[in-house]
Amino acid sequence: MFVFGWMYFLLPILGLILGQIGVKKMEDRGILQNIRRPPKLSIPALVASKIIVTGLPIAQVSIGAIYLNECPKQPYIPVYLLVSGVFSLLLGLLSCLPCTQEPEDGVQTPLSRLCTAWNSLVSLFLFCWFIAGNVWIYSIYQPDYTTPSQSDYCNKTLYLFAFWSTTLAYILMGIVILGGCCMFLCMCLFAGSSDVNNV
Repeated sequence: MFVFGWMYFLLPILGLILGQIGVKKMEDRGILQNIRRPPKLSIPALVASKIIVTGLPIAQVSIGAIYLNECPKQPYIPVYLLVSGVFSLLLGLLSCLPCTQEPEDGVQTPLSRLCTAWNSLVSLFLFCWFIAGNVWIYSIYQPDYTTPSQSDYCNKTLYLFAFWSTTLAYILMGIVILGGCCMFLCMCLFAGSSDVNNV
């Protein structure tokens, strides 16, 4: 799914961007200067988080494969689940490779540039695929769950899993955006109060 796929890619990029902004404004007592680099997680914590985040893509692949031909109203829904699950797992696997890790000295090798370009392309594909899946899922809202011989039939488990996993993606995006706005607001308030205390 797109949300879980972009988390593998976007969070390190956001950290790099904020780090670059903080470096450029060193002489400035601005808000972004107070942002510290997040601590690096331990290996067991990273492994545990990867296992948790790969749960949904594994479920997508499983349900998409089991119910592959059981939605005549929109036959692309199981294909959407299969493809997004496989590509999310691929993106998660690629994020574990050493070439995708940020080097200590900050200099990127050609291999790390290639990995970054590949991760960017896969993330872009997942974003476009997510939009297509939204159209396929929400356009047939409430298909017939009871009569498999009808043309507007869709397996209930397949459809509801696709519907709620896509809706969950929007809920998570809303929480991330709301949390980011709250953090930025708190940073603005605390930066303003620390400037007053420094005078």
